[in-house]
Amino acid sequence: MSLPVSPKDPVNARILSVAEDRVEGFRFRPFDAVAEASGVGAGVVLARLRAMLEAGVVRRVRQTLQTARLARGALVAWRLPEERLRAAWLWLKRNDPFTGHIVIRRAEGRVPGEEYRLWTTLKVPAGCNTPEGHCRLVSRFIGAESWALLPAKGVFVLGVGHVRRRGLRPGDRLPRPAGMRTLRPLVLSPGEWRVLLALKEPLAPGEMVPEPWSGRAGRLGLSPGEFRRAAEELDEKGALGRFAVFLEHVRVRSADGPVTGYNGLFHWTVPRGMEERAGGECGRHLCMTHCYWRTGAGSLFGGAQIMGVVHGSCREEVFAHKAAIDAHLARCGIPVLHTAVFRSELSEVRPSELSPDVYRSWLAGVSGGALRSSS
Repeated sequence: MSLPVSPKDPVNARILSVAEDRVEGFRFRPFDAVAEASGVGAGVVLARLRAMLEAGVVRRVRQTLQTARLARGALVAWRLPEERLRAAWLWLKRNDPFTGHIVIRRAEGRVPGEEYRLWTTLKVPAGCNTPEGHCRLVSRFIGAESWALLPAKGVFVLGVGHVRRRGLRPGDRLPRPAGMRTLRPLVLSPGEWRVLLALKEPLAPGEMVPEPWSGRAGRLGLSPGEFRRAAEELDEKGALGRFAVFLEHVRVRSADGPVTGYNGLFHWTVPRGMEERAGGECGRHLCMTHCYWRTGAGSLFGGAQIMGVVHGSCREEVFAHKAAIDAHLARCGIPVLHTAVFRSELSEVRPSELSPDVYRSWLAGVSGGALRSSS
């Protein structure tokens, strides 16, 4: 008998409420950690997650990295002619492994920057290029008229957790403001990079076993113990994020429909000097999956410094959360000088490639004319 693969199945929901974003750091037996926190047996956890992965309900299972500390990056907003948007989206999906999230958005209402409809996240491996240089290269291929780099100065929230966020009421929040993490770069040895790059690759269904890293260790010529010690040292340095399960939240993969129906990128502009406080108050709201203090917007996006994302079943639900956050900022005495919402219309979400060797090979291909434009 086949196993249920819907995220709404009660057992799957218990597993996913932990597995999406609640297993912090490196775990040599990560599925045991999910089992312990969810109260579901480890064998059931493995079988259910494997079934969801094979059905496409789960799009990947992987060890996440602190990518902002391992490569130079930014959120990038692109302005293109309307007729080139989808071709540019497709070109980036097929040809630029250093661009992670690729989202066509549309502003709700008339707001500054509404003509910037393509939004991407970019990571450029250390020593290979700059985000500005990478965007100059890419713009030639996708036909961009202009772009804006919006690097993060601080992170307040980063953890999707669609299942555990179901049923939230507008205004539900943590008892304290979210703390801000700054993004200090890390320098790793070649050996550490080998282990890191082995860790970051998504697990195949056949690797969904109690000790998934033993096979990766063998491919590097390391014993499981050596691999474990190296990974734990990377974790202590702050190079690793969570062990995480990523749902296919837009495309329909189960009979009960997609996980979310509306995705909004929120912008807030607050008085200078209040950015960290405002970000903490926005980020304490449990509906927010991402919340950053970003720089570089200037007048282009109304001077927005705090940017974050909320997912919901429909537009009305997401806007109710937005209204609750705005009301909370007002109660805290934080003036909002400008705010906007950019909704998602088409998205591709994947981890950015971080390998310097891969970047150098890609750059040689670009210079040698191996890639064609999106026209």
